[in-house]
Amino acid sequence: MKKRYQKLFLTFSCLLLFLCIILCLFKYVSNIKQERKRSPTFIQKSPLTKQVDKNQLLILVWTWPFGETFPLDTCQSIYGLTGCDLTTDRELLSQADAVIIHHYDIMYTKDLPQGSRPHYQRWVWFNIEPPSITKNLEMLDNIINLTMTYREDSDIFLPYGFLKPLKEPQKFTIPSKSKLVSWVVSKWYPGNRRTSYYEELKKHIHIDVYGNGTQNLSWDNFYNTISQYKFYLAFENFNHKDYITEKLWNNAFHVGVIPVVLGTPRKNYERFIPPDSFIHVDDFPSSKELALFLLELDKDNARYEQYFKWRSNYAPVRDIGWDNHYCKACREIQENKGYKVIPSVEKWFLS
Repeated sequence: MKKRYQKLFLTFSCLLLFLCIILCLFKYVSNIKQERKRSPTFIQKSPLTKQVDKNQLLILVWTWPFGETFPLDTCQSIYGLTGCDLTTDRELLSQADAVIIHHYDIMYTKDLPQGSRPHYQRWVWFNIEPPSITKNLEMLDNIINLTMTYREDSDIFLPYGFLKPLKEPQKFTIPSKSKLVSWVVSKWYPGNRRTSYYEELKKHIHIDVYGNGTQNLSWDNFYNTISQYKFYLAFENFNHKDYITEKLWNNAFHVGVIPVVLGTPRKNYERFIPPDSFIHVDDFPSSKELALFLLELDKDNARYEQYFKWRSNYAPVRDIGWDNHYCKACREIQENKGYKVIPSVEKWFLS
């Protein structure tokens, strides 16, 4: 009997050990798969197997921006741009004509290209975030050749949107309105001006708020919901030169709502949009005065409609899509062939 129990115990122990080994192997394989998901999937692994076309401009996408992948073969097929090859294969670093470095992804890791750099290779600094949250710029001293940002004085200008002139006037129909003021917000920054201004403004006028910690609003219902309002609070997170984001271009103009803006000064807005297309909070001595103005405008349809008069001559355009941005960069690099080095990206961007 004793030998039988010993045999059963030994069998059970072997089975348990086998199961442990299987579980360990499964966990190991799962970790490898997860790691692969986190890392960029490079197109080619060996430069010996890839023939680089010398007539094409080879652009190395150093990191997927914000970890978001996009098609690398659309420059010609979608945007009609010839002579551009985009790749994420870092083994082609020594052969690339340009390297586009998205700052957010290397801001803390400081994962910059290493090794010998061809004299003809240009490094492009790509950033769509405002200076207030852009860190470690000093590491870029004397190594960047071109800038690609929302700033108009960038080498490659990537605005969040722009107005396209119409050759023939077109009639614009204002969406039907049944509500007054809305605001969609995802990040509440304590002490931020837009948060404090909202807290004062809501004392004098009703505001429907959607987003984080408030009413849920899906992208599928975004247009139909926000278009019902007469005014939209296009409040920027930060006040910086030319920092005019999708809060105006998509959430207000595209939807067909008058934007009430808070951010860079009015004169800066007027460089990109007509002065009678928006309402700026700085036009009023207090939030109470702004609220009274909106309530008056709500009762005067003729005055309200004047804010849409510009729509007969211009159409708002959202210049979106990562592949669009990188193909646009390639076009600018093709045209901008001169030698240039930026001594301090930090000094320029923070100015």
